[in-house]
Amino acid sequence: MATQSSSASIDQLIICSPYETPGEHWKYNRETRRFSREPGRRSAGYIRASDASKSFDDPGEFVELPLVTRFVRAWRSGGARTIPERAGLPSGCCNTGAIPEQRESKRFFFCQLEAIETLMWLAEAPESERVGIKVPGDGGEFTRLCSKMATGSGKTILMAMLIAWQVLNKVTYPQDKRFSKNILLMRPD
Repeated sequence: MATQSSSASIDQLIICSPYETPGEHWKYNRETRRFSREPGRRSAGYIRASDASKSFDDPGEFVELPLVTRFVRAWRSGGARTIPERAGLPSGCCNTGAIPEQRESKRFFFCQLEAIETLMWLAEAPESERVGIKVPGDGGEFTRLCSKMATGSGKTILMAMLIAWQVLNKVTYPQDKRFSKNILLMRPD
């Protein structure tokens, strides 16, 4: 789809299937305060408040995160083990490929699969593939990783997949320090 003309409002909020790689996205131009429908998926990144972001409708400066997205895509397309294989589950139970009948109505969203694959890549990818990628810490003894997802996108399911992957891998490879059999969950009151 070619870039459409911009508008001050979005006429159709959902423009992609939640089960497939996004084929287009809405882009906000903070100078013109207008939206345009752009081809391809949105760049991975986060928004950081800046001196210029003083008004309510100015979110700040977008900081792109190209490295992990690029490497995770290459890892996935290069024959990396599937999510079920990593978690010790039957092939086809999680991914969007050959889904057994009992899973047909319970497919995972693309954003859930991409989030878990990114977290898995950070733990499982060879050091040679992670050259130049440093996840900054907070000075504590534990490494903390985040996966930002929208409201209603299935963060609880992602957490369950992450726990299953960690524990089942620790049981399978008890000496591997990348995996943990003990899980601590915390939530705000």
